Amino acid sequence: MTRYIVENGAIRDDLLTRRQLRDWVDGVDPLTDERRGTSIDSPAADLILDTTINAPKSYSIAAMLDPDLAAAYEDLQDRLRDRIIKLWRTDLNARRGHGGAIREGLARVEVVELRHERSRSLDPHKHRHLWLNVKVQGIDGKWSNVDTRVALRFQNVINAEGDLASRTDPSWISALAAKGFTLDADGEIAQLLHLVRPVSKRSGQIEANKAVRTRWWKDQHPGQEPSRDVLNQIDRWAWAAGRPDKPGQLNEDDWAEVVRDELTNADPRLSQARSSLSVSSESIAELDLELLAAKAIVDADARSTGTGGRFSAMDVRAGAIRAIAASRIIVDRDELDSLIDDVTSDAIRTHAVTLLSAPNVPLHIKGLMATSTAALKATLARRIESISTPGEALVSDQIKKVCNALETERTLDAGQIDGAAAIAGTARSVAIRGAAGTGKTTMLKVAGAALRRHGHDMIIVAPTKKASAVAGLETQSASSSLHQLLHDYGWRWTTNDAGATKWTQLRAGEYDPSAGTIYEGPRTKIRAGDRIVVDEAGMLDLEAATALLDVLERTDAGVAVVGDERQALPVGHSGAMALFWRNAADRVELTTIHRYDDPAWADLTARLRDAGSREHARTVAEDLERTGHVVLANNDVQAREAMVKSWFDASRKGQRIALVTATHAEAQIVSEAIQAQRINSGDVAVEESTLGQSAQTIFKGDVVQTRRNDSAFDVQNRQSWIVKTITPGHVILESVFDSSDLRKVSHEYAASYVHLAYASTVYGVQGETTDQSLVGPGVDAAGLYVGLTRGKQHNAAIVIAPTEEDATSQLVETMQRQVIEETLEKSRLAARAELTRAARTEVNPLSLSTAVRTASAGMH
Repeated sequence: MTRYIVENGAIRDDLLTRRQLRDWVDGVDPLTDERRGTSIDSPAADLILDTTINAPKSYSIAAMLDPDLAAAYEDLQDRLRDRIIKLWRTDLNARRGHGGAIREGLARVEVVELRHERSRSLDPHKHRHLWLNVKVQGIDGKWSNVDTRVALRFQNVINAEGDLASRTDPSWISALAAKGFTLDADGEIAQLLHLVRPVSKRSGQIEANKAVRTRWWKDQHPGQEPSRDVLNQIDRWAWAAGRPDKPGQLNEDDWAEVVRDELTNADPRLSQARSSLSVSSESIAELDLELLAAKAIVDADARSTGTGGRFSAMDVRAGAIRAIAASRIIVDRDELDSLIDDVTSDAIRTHAVTLLSAPNVPLHIKGLMATSTAALKATLARRIESISTPGEALVSDQIKKVCNALETERTLDAGQIDGAAAIAGTARSVAIRGAAGTGKTTMLKVAGAALRRHGHDMIIVAPTKKASAVAGLETQSASSSLHQLLHDYGWRWTTNDAGATKWTQLRAGEYDPSAGTIYEGPRTKIRAGDRIVVDEAGMLDLEAATALLDVLERTDAGVAVVGDERQALPVGHSGAMALFWRNAADRVELTTIHRYDDPAWADLTARLRDAGSREHARTVAEDLERTGHVVLANNDVQAREAMVKSWFDASRKGQRIALVTATHAEAQIVSEAIQAQRINSGDVAVEESTLGQSAQTIFKGDVVQTRRNDSAFDVQNRQSWIVKTITPGHVILESVFDSSDLRKVSHEYAASYVHLAYASTVYGVQGETTDQSLVGPGVDAAGLYVGLTRGKQHNAAIVIAPTEEDATSQLVETMQRQVIEETLEKSRLAARAELTRAARTEVNPLSLSTAVRTASAGMH
């Protein structure tokens, strides 16, 4: 392996043997065997930090097709690597002293580079890994550990610099132009973009082949795990399976030749020479600095939803770099330093507020907030308080009578009675929260009936159309998505030039540019005394909550927010549910869990919902393991195999199982593995097929999800279906809950908005109840809790760990939640707490005036 050593702005390199590499990773000088600094004994400690130089897949396709472009892309990656490792030395720091309070500048860092031509599925994916050793040498000559918190947050700048490099580097752009290629607005090679889907489709097929073959091998070798050599053989077989004239023994030349042939078959024009193109660019002086500054803040704000809307100066700088990357300027990177500095400082000065008054705040501290987000937090609380006039709850005897009239066998617990009484009462604002399975829907059904008996309506809305439809059906009330109601009342949301969502409101008689007609006013009649119920209110974002308050003020209706902040949070800024809870005139907490027959499991899920301190979280994790709700796996492959096996086990029992993954990409890998096995067993009919999202092949019998509301087809985002029939003109979908509930969608809709759904993310299963649930590795606290509360009969989580003790430690980390920062004061407190944890005493003050160039827009 090649090791790069950076000292005083200069780079030198040498080669490490396998043994030397192992010593180097372990913190030992590979040439002298001298240990560097203090030995790291914790099995959970970081030894290296892995950064990927990555790019759009069209770049790898270009490199496969043309040796000149392959060389140009290698040169681009070399330049990016050198910039990254130089800036790691200047912009990162070590921590020293008691509690790591001293911030030490760096004199030397060391990096090992790994180069790859392919992805794990052996499709073209030219990328590199840079391993930064956590052992770094300070300016005082001593070896210690890099400040990993700073390094990880600096990664946002690295990601942005990758985007900048791939889209503005003059040598790379000129090399593309010489071959007749240009970049589109997203940084992809425009003339090769149509080949990305076929390559991605083939990659998905390979992953499915691997899953089938690995399971076959294990069936042939019971009780054994495949060795590295066997896994390599499986990789090669999976890549070659289904390819005509596949090579018997895959080697480098065979691989490259087959891939090139497949690309040329997909587009025969690739073999034809293209005319060179001229390269033109705006000058730096022609750029709109005010617009770039606004875009920088929009970028930082969009990435701050997990930290209460707070971001750092590093984040703003990353946003500035991305904004410049999208400007289509072509110029040497060194000429952009002052521009990036100006855009960053203008963005902070013009569009952000500072939450910290301390001097010399380290640049990675998230102590800034977009002015627009701060205004939302400040005004929303006051507006909720202003409408929260008290009232009288309905007496409990009336609620019990309504309940008996609806279902004679049904009884409500005390919390459900209080909740229904509050919703059916006269308090203007009501907030009800409760854990999963506490019977919120049952309570709403009774509350709606009680309201109607007193001449008022209950209108149920939810952040998603799917959730509102389910709640409306089960409670026999009018329902719509929240945004549908807001749209009816004149609210419109558009994206401005900076990329921000801009909310405006139409009045009756005004022209509606989105529809091209005159807005005539709301069709939904809401009267004083009616109750708008926001179900799944934990997913209510600040912007939508602000618009909802306007509807409430105009109609004099009451509001009830019903949900759980411990489940999935909104895609936008969170805190609306917490603000309603703080200021509502009537609040009810539901505590009795009805979903499970096992009271011990119900109690454990309640403890999991709010695990609290690390000590309490550890007892919860240990109890999960002790009661058989944790599955250990050695690696990602085993974890996926466990999920696939569980799906088939549940299917054989006629049960529904929720497979919950950390990412959509992981859900699709698991889903395609299940699909491949169903194809192998004949459960899926391959004679009828259509293309879904990302050119995913979908067959008759597959389980899928629709991902866009469409009134013409009567389908909703995240609804689950079984593909019943595929005709030349349409795809017929059957509800997973009711075989008589059918929908017909076009192939065009399927290609854009339908994907396999044997597994799903937490947002896909939120609000659902199944027989079983299995949660994959890598989820956050909300994902773990939601996933482990879907199954009525059994729930488990997969942890990739060698021992139960290691699994316990991982579960404890997973249970740690980000505090909801619903107010500005809470955000200030969070920023101060973060500041106290940072190294402050600067031995060598650091600067972010020079940025890092990394590989591409896909930099990880």
